Amino acid sequence: MIAPMPEDFDLTEFLPYQLAVAASRVSRAFAERYREEFGISIPEWRVLAHLAQSGAVSVREINARVDMDKSKVSRAAARLERAGLVSKAGHPEDRRLVALDLTDTGRALVARIVPQARAYQAELEAHLGEDTPALRRALARLLEE
Repeated sequence: MIAPMPEDFDLTEFLPYQLAVAASRVSRAFAERYREEFGISIPEWRVLAHLAQSGAVSVREINARVDMDKSKVSRAAARLERAGLVSKAGHPEDRRLVALDLTDTGRALVARIVPQARAYQAELEAHLGEDTPALRRALARLLEE
């Protein structure tokens, strides 16, 4: 016999669920813009953006930073390498690892996407209005390591 769901539990009011759904919706809405214009996926954008910010790093380091499965990061990196947007080289500190870095073409692509990212962020902030600073503080607390 399956236990019934407690009547006083509403998934739509469960904070982890709300955060996950909101993050997914926001990410997909922005992804539609760069997917249409540049033909890249969410994992590919996250790898590109991280490399633009951090320089050459391993898949393991990207995985830890962007909170994606290592396999997703690896597949995204492979597609980006085939497209000439990233290059692979021996990791300077650990020979067992491969370091990924942006190519000049990859840097140029990121430079074209960043203005769209900033514009999308401005739209979100305008939508949230005066609640933006409070949301940023709350998210910062949740994201503290």
